[in-house]
Amino acid sequence: MKQLLFYLLFSLQLSAQTQRYKACVIAFYNLENFYDTIRNPLINDEDFTPAGAKKYNSAIYLDKLEHMATVIAQIGKEYVPNGPALLGIAEIENDTVLSDLIRHPLLLSKKYRIIHYDSPDPRGIDVALLYQPAVFLPEYARPIPVMIPGNSKQAFYTRDILYVKGFLAGEKTHVYINHWPSRRGGEERSAPAREAAALACRKHIDSVLQTDPAARIIVMGDLNDDPDSPSVFNSLNAKADTKHPSPGQLYNPWFEHFRNGNGSLANQDAWGLFDQILLSRNWLLPSVNGFWFHKAHVFNPGFLKENTGRYKGYPMRTWNGNQYRGGYSDHFPTYIVLLKNLK
Repeated sequence: MKQLLFYLLFSLQLSAQTQRYKACVIAFYNLENFYDTIRNPLINDEDFTPAGAKKYNSAIYLDKLEHMATVIAQIGKEYVPNGPALLGIAEIENDTVLSDLIRHPLLLSKKYRIIHYDSPDPRGIDVALLYQPAVFLPEYARPIPVMIPGNSKQAFYTRDILYVKGFLAGEKTHVYINHWPSRRGGEERSAPAREAAALACRKHIDSVLQTDPAARIIVMGDLNDDPDSPSVFNSLNAKADTKHPSPGQLYNPWFEHFRNGNGSLANQDAWGLFDQILLSRNWLLPSVNGFWFHKAHVFNPGFLKENTGRYKGYPMRTWNGNQYRGGYSDHFPTYIVLLKNLK
């Protein structure tokens, strides 16, 4: 099959026997305020224009574009030379920046396509899915709205959750791309907003499972909460336990990373792991014919990190206030590896 060209064929030594697998990489990346330079009067994007506080011009935009393409081109390539088959994206303004991104010379050969809807976020930042059509065939997509409760933050709609149903190398797969409300205003005060997003996602997942209890589901995003936060652990029902799962429970492979102090972003000398990829339970058991979960990674090579000063080791961010820092993002990408037995 054509899509097999995009898998890395490799061997693992198991019990003195060599088993060959093909791999598939699924990734998520918050691109940290990736705007175009054109003023849009329908959103709050004034800062990201040449006349705005950040003096955001074409030179900065093209530098940011180069940096984002550089990172994406390297995610998971030790498993799959062609990189992520599915890449969830957060903090992009529109499909213009996505179109420029997938046409960048570093990414052009991957032939990414875009699924994106404008969301009601007042800053105009959205989520999206990039996919390689040789590996993933979308069948249906729609945004899932999230209403912020008035007792937590301002009462308006936040970023939609993007739901995509399709076929990952022939296997029906349900994908959710999330960017939950931030902790601005305080973690406790803003927690109900993230719980609302978690419950909106959970409600749709339950509707899928009601029709197909064995559905293969992938939930990814910048959740603005850690694996042990109530929104993730309770409202979304994502746990690390693999032995006694409750019906519909999601598997969260990031607990061990988090407990070991590994994160995808840092703030006030504390690491958080907001950028998570979660799986329904039937991804866990090695399948005769289908993919199964192998490993989760935070992609944090040295070039993505601050290398001096107080913030040494933190993600090298794009902005220092209104000053262009020339970094990449204030988040590290995360990715998981799926394996499939090679007959």
